[in-house]
Amino acid sequence: MKRRQFVRNISIASAGIGLIHPVPLFSRTPVNKVRLGIIGTGLRGQNHLWNALQRSDVDVVAICDVDERSITSAKELVTKSGRPMPKIFTGDTHAYKKLLEEKDLQAILIATPWEWHTPMILDGIAAGIKYIGTEVVLGITLQDHWNVVNAAAAHQANVMMLENVCYRRDIMAILQMVRQGMFGELMHMQCGYQHDLRGVKFNDGKTPYDSGVEFGEKAFSEARWRTNHSVHRNGDLYPTHGIGPVAEMLNINYGNRFVSLSSFSTKSRGLHEYIVKKGGPDHPNAKVEFKLGDIVTTQIRCANGETILLQHDTNLPRPYSLGFRVQGTRGLWMDVNHSLYIEGVSPKPHTWEDVQPYLDKYDHPDWQRWGKEAENAGHGGMDFFVLQAFIEAAKSQTTTPMDVYDAAAWSSITPLSEMSIELGNQTVDMPDFTSGQWMYRVNKF
Repeated sequence: MKRRQFVRNISIASAGIGLIHPVPLFSRTPVNKVRLGIIGTGLRGQNHLWNALQRSDVDVVAICDVDERSITSAKELVTKSGRPMPKIFTGDTHAYKKLLEEKDLQAILIATPWEWHTPMILDGIAAGIKYIGTEVVLGITLQDHWNVVNAAAAHQANVMMLENVCYRRDIMAILQMVRQGMFGELMHMQCGYQHDLRGVKFNDGKTPYDSGVEFGEKAFSEARWRTNHSVHRNGDLYPTHGIGPVAEMLNINYGNRFVSLSSFSTKSRGLHEYIVKKGGPDHPNAKVEFKLGDIVTTQIRCANGETILLQHDTNLPRPYSLGFRVQGTRGLWMDVNHSLYIEGVSPKPHTWEDVQPYLDKYDHPDWQRWGKEAENAGHGGMDFFVLQAFIEAAKSQTTTPMDVYDAAAWSSITPLSEMSIELGNQTVDMPDFTSGQWMYRVNKF
């Protein structure tokens, strides 16, 4: 108990180390075309690269990766696009620092293993890059999040986490309904990352998915690095796909904020059983002890009185679902059963109705305008919109629609959930990265 209290005291103390006030973005001259660098050309980075190559308002001038196979695949994409070959940076883990020295580089995208996000963001800010897009998550430790927030504020840099689920078509339609008061006053939300990743966390070292039981040095793609987090960490390791859309609906950091959380974890069985089933009980990886519980459940309390139930569920067999539930004083929507109920509007009392007519009626104007262009962008079109938002902000030299304070609030759930579990499921305070400005900020998403 003494150790737990020590961990709690140290963590809460470090959470208070921040700038007093966020620094506003100075006005700058808009540009017609963005000179973009991409750090990380694995499968996710290649997706961003391909989408960027389709845009006439982007010049991809530099790419970086330490893996020769990834660089080769990225070069093939550039050749296929007919665009000029960007400058290549490779050779060692710090090759990206040379990329950051490129003249007139205006923006970068980071699609690397999680543990590299914070140092790469900080180095990008120090190099004078004003627009930095990073894949989730923002950092590993709570202090990582404070370091990024403070650096971005001090250097007036935009750091946007590329949380694409905020742009999912049904989510944006439900957001329209929320803002028009269809569900009444919001009371309770549910969400999560419920995705069987066993075939992602392990492979045969040659193909990325569903091909073996290796991870680490012998594996390929995400299994090379992501699985190690399941070995050493126990918490909600990937909260933002669920919490991002919910946070926008609840105006988190814009008149509302996360106040506290508590997390619970089940025992760990799924990854071990997968190894035994696929590779046999004598496979060396069958002896690995995984720290990550198969299901991690986090409860969050908000300043305006709402509650959120968030779940991380990646180690067991299950269909994919983010488990959204939006519930207010007039009714609710749930994505699992593709249904909603609104009192006085739904045709039968206490009876679900199909949500599709509502999704069609409240379809977001951006999807109506850009739906065709988004079709082949990846993740059902969401990848088009998240890159579109980032590039348009860089062109107009304005603040990104999801800013560094949003990124920190959403992503810090990971270390805080680890802390709560370590402390025996205690409730822990969630930091205010805006230093009180959440009471005055306006949500422009």
